[in-house]
Amino acid sequence: MGDQGNIVTKPQDALANLLSKEMAQVNELISQRMASQYAPRIPEVTAHLINAGGKRLRPLLTLASASICGYTGGFHIHLAATVEFIHTATLLHDDVVDESAQRRGRPTANLLWDNKSSILVGDYLFSRAFQLMVDTGSLDVLAILSNASATIAEGEVLQLSASRDLSTNEEIYLQVVRGKTAALFSAATEVGGVIANAPKAVQTALFNYGDALGIAFQIVDDLLDVSGDPDLMGKNIGDDFRERKLTLPFIKAVAKSNADERAFWKRTIEKGDQQEGDLARALELLKTHHAIEDTRQDALQWSRRAQDALTPLPDHPMKALLATLATYVVERIT
Repeated sequence: MGDQGNIVTKPQDALANLLSKEMAQVNELISQRMASQYAPRIPEVTAHLINAGGKRLRPLLTLASASICGYTGGFHIHLAATVEFIHTATLLHDDVVDESAQRRGRPTANLLWDNKSSILVGDYLFSRAFQLMVDTGSLDVLAILSNASATIAEGEVLQLSASRDLSTNEEIYLQVVRGKTAALFSAATEVGGVIANAPKAVQTALFNYGDALGIAFQIVDDLLDVSGDPDLMGKNIGDDFRERKLTLPFIKAVAKSNADERAFWKRTIEKGDQQEGDLARALELLKTHHAIEDTRQDALQWSRRAQDALTPLPDHPMKALLATLATYVVERIT
């Protein structure tokens, strides 16, 4: 979503500006808890990823949700650090699974150190996250975040089998997305309401907002991979196709394919036999079957669902920012 400019215009930048004091406390807590007396590689690996210029969107969502609900305690700091630790742990593991060499424009931890370090440090961060949850003394918080962690892992495992299987449909895709992306968004927003003892309807609204925002977020990423501007994104078009990932645009095209087209998808995605010109044909098939436009409409629909979910929340300046954030997530495809 780009770097911050001198003028705060992006909704997440506006949130960061309003919550700068709290985010400074979150960053301090993260620094404290990623320390290790006996294993210096842990803070080295963690700092490489955490300090790489990420947006800190998930902890901001937790802080904003708690603020909207009028929370005056200090445990929202713990929860914001928790969701950032969980997110960072999943990134470390994902880069090993995906054999990635770059993240956020920098070499991945597994490339600079090794796969073993990335996996084990990720495990350490998950453990630290659970310690932070326990500090709040809330079993409800522990249930939400532990369930989210399990859903994330389940989604990643499901993706292993589903991403290269032509029988994968939109329902399975949604399960994967709810696991790998939306589960942590919805947990991040929901726990802000739970720690504030907000009414159940407000907690549910916050969950629904995070869920819809996370789904829109992932669909937009999938869409940009086949229709974005490589110069603006800083990455090539078609990486998902080359990595044989059946994202939503491809699933829509496969569903409408004839026998010849299905044979093409079977060769390139299921069997991994990709040849010169295959990406161009794949992109052409997406256009032929209106898969890009249909996917864009899905992203817009999830953005609207996120905005609508905010209705039960009390009036608050950050409520409007959360609504704007849901719009901003999909602005890149409109």
